[in-house]
Amino acid sequence: MAGGLRLTSRLWSAVGLLLVLPALLVGTGPGLARQVLTWQPALAWAEPWRCWSAAWVHFSLMHLGANLAGALLLLLLGHVARLPREAALAWALAWPLTHLALLAEPALLRYGGLSGVLHAGAAVAAVALLVQPGRLRAERGLGAALGLGLVLKVLSEQPWAVLQVQPPGWDIRIAPLAHAAGLLCGLLAAALLLALPAALGLRSRPSSPARPPGSPAG
Repeated sequence: MAGGLRLTSRLWSAVGLLLVLPALLVGTGPGLARQVLTWQPALAWAEPWRCWSAAWVHFSLMHLGANLAGALLLLLLGHVARLPREAALAWALAWPLTHLALLAEPALLRYGGLSGVLHAGAAVAAVALLVQPGRLRAERGLGAALGLGLVLKVLSEQPWAVLQVQPPGWDIRIAPLAHAAGLLCGLLAAALLLALPAALGLRSRPSSPARPPGSPAG
């Protein structure tokens, strides 16, 4: 139904905009935002908002621009692929979990940026395309390729061995652990809200545009 398609797109877009718009407002300048919004393991329990706000802080224009480009691609994928509302909820759940998972490495004293949560969103999208009933073979193939690409990317970054790395051409260091945390938390949230219901036969089929009057049901 057209209404279902619009609702699906709006929910996924809403999560994406909650990530993107504050990031644009915070920008890249040093100051109070970096002090009160970045992820810092020592303050995780005393200042729990950092589990969300860390995604909005970026340390250079290149950092912000690359993450915004990734976010726009995820928003487009969610709209075109008609990802279900459960996918949007899984992405929203994976957002704070991704940063909480960084407690596994207390030596990462400060972290900010969208990249971890974007990895989570991409993982959720891959699972949705793979497990949602009614998906075309091409859509499942896209989900498999996306999921495999994410896993290979994260493994190539060796998050178990490298705390921070500065890729060639970049003006900041990145934390591979955040990408791994996003991938794992995205898979966990998708398993709870997408894969498990699908296995139990509780998942709905993807929304589709309304058919014009008189057109066959098919």
